[in-house]
Amino acid sequence: MASTFMADLPASGFSFENCKRNAFLFEKGAKPPTTVKTGTTIVGVVFKDGVVLGADTRATGGNMVSDKNCQKIHKMAPNMLCCGAGTAADCDKTTTMMASQLELHRLNTGRQVRVCTATRLLKQMLFRYQGYIGAYLVLGGVDSQGPHISTIQAHGSTVNTPYSAMGSGMLGAMSVLEMRWRPDMEEEEAKKLVRDAIAAGIFNDLGSGSNVDLAVIKANDQVEYLRGYELANKKGERKQRYDYPKGSSVVLSEVKRPVIVESTQVRQVAMDTS
Repeated sequence: MASTFMADLPASGFSFENCKRNAFLFEKGAKPPTTVKTGTTIVGVVFKDGVVLGADTRATGGNMVSDKNCQKIHKMAPNMLCCGAGTAADCDKTTTMMASQLELHRLNTGRQVRVCTATRLLKQMLFRYQGYIGAYLVLGGVDSQGPHISTIQAHGSTVNTPYSAMGSGMLGAMSVLEMRWRPDMEEEEAKKLVRDAIAAGIFNDLGSGSNVDLAVIKANDQVEYLRGYELANKKGERKQRYDYPKGSSVVLSEVKRPVIVESTQVRQVAMDTS
C-alpha cells in the first residue's frame, strides 16, 4: 500500500507541464494576460486609538501626468474611509455606490455600520466582475469592535492586516511599514509612519507623486481629513538666468533658401481665368 502511494507522487523538481501548455496555447493564437499598472501609492495603518490612511495625489494616463492633485481617499461612512488605486473612474464609481449602500444599511438598522460589512459588500461586487473593474482598495475604519484595515483586490479577495499598502509604489511603502510599524502606536507616530511610507512610494515609483494626503479615523465617528498634508515633490528653483548674448554660439555652416509666398488672391484669379 505504501509503495502504491509513493508511486503516485510527482517527481521532484520543477514541472514544465504548464510551460508546455502555455506555449501550445500561444501557438494556437491565445493571448497571454497583460499586467495592470495602477500608478498609485496608498497606505493604511492601525494605531492605538484608530486608523491612519494615506495616499499620493498623482493621476497618470499612460506616460503622462493627467492630474497633480487627485483625491484618492473616499468617504464610505461616517466611521469609514477608503483609499483607491487602479482606474480612477472605477474607484470613484465603486466607492460612491458602496457609500450609498452603507448609508441605506445604517438607516435601516439604526446602528453604526461595521467595517466587515463594507468589506463583504465590496468583495461581493468586485468578485462578480472577475477583476474587470480596476479598483484596488484599502478600507479603514473604527466600529464597535475597534479599528480595522481591509485590503481588497480587484477580483474580490480580501485580507485584514494591521497595516497595508497597495499600488505601484507599494514595495517602497511596505518596506517602511514592515521596518517601523509596532502595536499600540501613538497618533503622531502613526501619521509620521504613513507619511514616510507614501514618500517612499513617491520617490521610488514614477506613477506616484505630488502631495501626501492623510486621514485619521477614531471612535465615535471622529474623522480628520488632512488634504495636502505635505508636499513631497517640491519644484526646483532656478539658481541663475540663462540669457546669452547674440553670437555666443558659433555658426558652423549657413544655407539660404528663397521662400516664395503665393497670396490667396492671386491663386483665386488664376482659377477664375482657367
